[in-house]
Amino acid sequence: MSSSNKRERELARKKYERQQERRAQREAQRKRRNQVVAVVAGLVIVAGAVLAVVLNSRSDDSATASPSASPSASTSVSASSSPSATSTASAKACAAAPTPTTKTQTWSAPGGSPLPATPPTFMKLATNCGDIVIQMDAAKAPKTTQSMAFLAAQGFYTDSDCFRLTVTGLFVLQCGSPTNDGQGGPGYTLPDENLPAAGTNNYPAGTVAMANAGAGTAGSQFFIVYKDTTLGSDYTIWGKVVSGLDVVQKVAAAGVQTGAGAPAPNQKTVITKATIGTTLAG
Repeated sequence: MSSSNKRERELARKKYERQQERRAQREAQRKRRNQVVAVVAGLVIVAGAVLAVVLNSRSDDSATASPSASPSASTSVSASSSPSATSTASAKACAAAPTPTTKTQTWSAPGGSPLPATPPTFMKLATNCGDIVIQMDAAKAPKTTQSMAFLAAQGFYTDSDCFRLTVTGLFVLQCGSPTNDGQGGPGYTLPDENLPAAGTNNYPAGTVAMANAGAGTAGSQFFIVYKDTTLGSDYTIWGKVVSGLDVVQKVAAAGVQTGAGAPAPNQKTVITKATIGTTLAG
């Protein structure tokens, strides 16, 4: 009888050990699954945060003054009107960047009149790394192009930092903050215009679009796409780089800073002057 009891106890012990081993295996598998889920979720959160930080702009300024001047076209030299033309001669060694200045002007609305759809109107951004020429799409984004021309005429973009660069997942250089850090705007906001359809690479290289903090909140901040990029259909497209895209690509090739204020471009890039005309060369 005692021998039988001993065998039963031994069998019970082995069964218990097998159960514990299986339980430990299941627990280890559960922990591994949870770790994988956590990593994936973390990557999704980081990617979403990067997108939100890069393309969002805050406009905390109140409208305190009426526009006092209308946009005026500058004296200029000839340029190609082809929206697909990009200059390979515009990329050169960057000069020392001037110190960006803070803009305090605000308006209740942009001055001037909508730009004519024809002939095309160009905005030239002179930077310490070379000129970038944008053909403005006045037909599809009349309110936005009118505003950009007005702000350029007011010197709003003079000595203005291109403060943010992304080199992974989306490929944009962002400029136009009056405080040079992603904050603020001109005192007014613009309605959304010319939003692209959803789809892969719906913001192709050369696209120039408005940053915003939500629907109908675009102000002065904009971004230049230097490599085909896929984004939500949320950002007004108002122009296309026709000369100087290689300038932006050169800045992007230098990479981004880490730490506070990131992702700022390693290569300091400052708009020294923005001018408007119907025949602007890069």
